[in-house]
Amino acid sequence: MSGDFDFLAGRWDVANRRLTRRHVGSDDWDEFPGTMLAHRFFAGAGSFDEMTCPTRGFSGATVRIFDPVSAQWSIYWMHSQRGQLELPPVVGGFTDQVGTFYADDSDEGRPIRCRFVWSGITATSCRWEQAFSIDDGTTWETNWIMDFTRAG
Repeated sequence: MSGDFDFLAGRWDVANRRLTRRHVGSDDWDEFPGTMLAHRFFAGAGSFDEMTCPTRGFSGATVRIFDPVSAQWSIYWMHSQRGQLELPPVVGGFTDQVGTFYADDSDEGRPIRCRFVWSGITATSCRWEQAFSIDDGTTWETNWIMDFTRAG
């Protein structure tokens, strides 16, 4: 529902863990810090953030918009090194304080199903995870985890 991402507004420290290689059963994770500043707009029906990862030399930005007709969110990602809006968006919503969002996409030329999950939401922390499936959602490989801690 509108306002689902209100918890995210403000400044955050972000602990990133990202798989170094996807789709090969790897358990080698690259860990790096980030900071994020998030805003709400359209009275909570929209959310925007920018995350900066200085040790990796990139920034990312996310736009989230709520569709009152479908009662679902669309989430769009942008990466500073690619300079374009990533399509398609992941689409979904929240149930019992967990947000789950899906898209059919491609990764390194391979068709995939993509899933974002927002969980563990409190006033001072939350978690985001990205997972890909190469078998239409039968199995999932989590490839990026962000643990957020509210910045003082």
